[in-house]
Amino acid sequence: MASTVWKGHLTFGLLSLPVKLHSAARRETVTFNQLHKSDHSRLKQVLHCQAEDKAIPRSEVVKGYEYEKDKYVVVDDGEIRKVAPKTAKTVEVLEFVKASEVNPIFLESSYYLAPDAAAGERSYALLYEALRKSGCVGVAKIAMHNREHIVILRPGQHGILLHTMYYPEEIRQVEEFRTDSSTVKPAELKMALKLVVSLQAPFQPEKYKDSYRENLMVMIKAKVEGQEIAETAAPAHRAPVIDILEALKRSLAGRKPSESVPTITEKPHANAQSGQRKPCVAVSAGNNANSATGDNGKQSGILSRRDGAGGSTPQRPQDYRLAAPKR
Repeated sequence: MASTVWKGHLTFGLLSLPVKLHSAARRETVTFNQLHKSDHSRLKQVLHCQAEDKAIPRSEVVKGYEYEKDKYVVVDDGEIRKVAPKTAKTVEVLEFVKASEVNPIFLESSYYLAPDAAAGERSYALLYEALRKSGCVGVAKIAMHNREHIVILRPGQHGILLHTMYYPEEIRQVEEFRTDSSTVKPAELKMALKLVVSLQAPFQPEKYKDSYRENLMVMIKAKVEGQEIAETAAPAHRAPVIDILEALKRSLAGRKPSESVPTITEKPHANAQSGQRKPCVAVSAGNNANSATGDNGKQSGILSRRDGAGGSTPQRPQDYRLAAPKR
């Protein structure tokens, strides 16, 4: 198990149990040092003052926020500590929402949430089973690393996973990001569905490799050993597609025909902007319908919560936001 990054208590309702967080993933990359070309000595960063045209020591560096062009307000570390959230020792569950309503674009970092003592294992198992059987995830608040986070608690294969969320203002809204489905021809769609089904396979992330990183390490090893470096073969050039239908037919050529023809069914989902119900398309092919829509055949939507009448009302992501510090 990875090192513990946070310890505290998880609370939901009147229940409280000791828990700890472990990082669930980290990016692996090849890093390089900057060297002087002539003698291969390591270079160091020099802080240069533009006004005085000279290098300055780090002891003379302060933080400044640019509130107007070339105008700064200086903020010291003590002032930042006054308004920064303390590393609280509680993960407070605010509400539970359907897992299918959480848009994955809001998910940021992943952690394993584990019980921190034998006394909390029973309550932990109870919450895990409740999440698993209800199809819900918990929306909670936690302060760690001098920042307040809204997090998602969801049941994994062996325990509860915690995902920090982006705040709504951190999600980039691109007006040009939309699709004009009216240009899709029925014959092209039918052929595209056949191609999707022919390429369908179980999700096995272990079969995907970072070939660029592997090639870098092979190249570095070869240079260390004084061997010749072999250049990676360039991918074959593909001409732009002019006839979409003909390209789809050629893609399907030589593949084993599907045992069943995929069909299109209408399925309602929540409109992220207005809360109205709009149809969405689910692809069905024999017994593999679920794989086209995700776990349990559900569509991903936006965060939602239960209203007082027991119905489901769309939850605006801006309802989960960082509170302004009190003055």
